[in-house]
Amino acid sequence: MIEAENLVKDFGSIRAVDHISFELKKGDILGFLGPNGAGKSTTMKMITGFLQPTSGTARVGGHDIQKEPIEAKKLFGYLPENGPLYQEMTPLEFLGFIADMRGIKNRVDREKNLQRVMEICHLQGVRHQPIETLSKGFRQRVGMAHAILHDPECLIMDEPTDGLDPNQKQEVRRLIASMASDKAILLSTHILDEVESMCNRIIIIAEGSIIADETPEALRRRHPRYNAVELDLDHGDAQPIREALRQLEPVGDVIEENGKIIAVPKNREEIDALVFATASRENWPVAGMGRFQIRLEEVFWDLTQL
Repeated sequence: MIEAENLVKDFGSIRAVDHISFELKKGDILGFLGPNGAGKSTTMKMITGFLQPTSGTARVGGHDIQKEPIEAKKLFGYLPENGPLYQEMTPLEFLGFIADMRGIKNRVDREKNLQRVMEICHLQGVRHQPIETLSKGFRQRVGMAHAILHDPECLIMDEPTDGLDPNQKQEVRRLIASMASDKAILLSTHILDEVESMCNRIIIIAEGSIIADETPEALRRRHPRYNAVELDLDHGDAQPIREALRQLEPVGDVIEENGKIIAVPKNREEIDALVFATASRENWPVAGMGRFQIRLEEVFWDLTQL
């Protein structure tokens, strides 16, 4: 549904995006991640036709965004970061204007679509209030309603939960997840928990280039503590236990951290059963044991510290 082919963008002598290529199919929610200034928003602007690439191109539904911009833009909804809204309009007036721009002329279809997005984005209570008087969270909801008004096959969203409170963030996440089965969704965010809860694929870019394109689980496998086991001792001396763990053939390192012992496998292989069996046999005073939890934030940090 969405294809980026060798996208390059130069601003004078600065290369913001450096030969980025990827494909996105229906049913995918792709988290597009990177540090500030990595080229995320620039890439999304080129895919949506808002910015002319220096070289390369993008296609939406098979339509080249440069050669067939109207056909391509019919197929996606775009929520840019700090998306422009007509401040003097009310949400109902603005969305009605967007319906006109999208060619939704039939009165029944128009009213049906407006009612649908008003309910989805919880805008009924402010539909007659000027946009300039709305909070940032409500303005973001208006932008989301604008992006999904024509029920597009693709959604491209840059920081879709920016400015929302925790409850509103959850609502938007559920909304995005509910639309995933019949849409291709590309979203940029700095909230790694958001990516973990929604995305089945992640692209990380740094300095304009892709450095990872994998599932969340595959990214976790890159972490040096993948499949590590964490033991919480009830009492006693930890030294003999650390030494015993080091004697186990698949264990590469043993670390004591925050009052817990962490056994790290040599080759990221599973060692849970072996450590548990050893602890039971040796009657170690273990109050709790489990897999070391790897957060995507830690993987992201490791990969982007260039």
